[in-house]
Amino acid sequence: MTTALRDRLVVLLAVVSGATDATGFLALGGAFASVMTGNMVLVGVAVGSGDRSLVELLLFAIGGYVAGAALGARVVGTPQESDPLWPRAVSRALLVELALFAVFAVAWWSLGSDPGETWAAGLLGLTALALGIQSSAIQRFGVPGLSTTYLTGTLTTVVIRLVGRQPLRTVRHSASLLLGLVVGAGVAAALVTLARPAAPVLQVLLLTVVVVAAQRSTRVPDAVASDTRKSVP
Repeated sequence: MTTALRDRLVVLLAVVSGATDATGFLALGGAFASVMTGNMVLVGVAVGSGDRSLVELLLFAIGGYVAGAALGARVVGTPQESDPLWPRAVSRALLVELALFAVFAVAWWSLGSDPGETWAAGLLGLTALALGIQSSAIQRFGVPGLSTTYLTGTLTTVVIRLVGRQPLRTVRHSASLLLGLVVGAGVAAALVTLARPAAPVLQVLLLTVVVVAAQRSTRVPDAVASDTRKSVP
């Protein structure tokens, strides 16, 4: 696998995150599946305003994400000096994530693409579990600052480098991640609004593409030096 291919696959994972967050916000009660700092702020708002149902929804999201991050960490382990650009453990974690999104899709369709308040918290927790796994999986790459879910730091890095008049190539990948997040959210919003049964398809399709592409590329011995994976996003 080349660094360029890995970077493109990581951008697709950012698209998955954006799509899932938009679906949660629009169709699962108004909370996020991966933006936990935002959810924590909303917990404070909900407690202060006495909105008990929103507190419960947010706790499902936060609890699911924490459980997913812990599970993902157990599956992928920690970065190793001998790691190729795409460790097999990352693909294993993404397969678990894909299975969770498949369960979500089946549940979504069985509920007529309209979970309502009864099922919203459970489905939001399920998607948060999936993205928690993805977040931990990305850490196995050992690339400082690389993320596909919590991207406020990525945006800050882009701004700092641009203000510092660094070459545009130094922010290209970070900007691609941010754009992927926005595009994923936009496509998911359109699906939820105009074609609700298709809403879960985007995540399942993109994760399948990522896993298959990674599997095919890692069948060939990786000739890239391990230190190339430490490039800054």
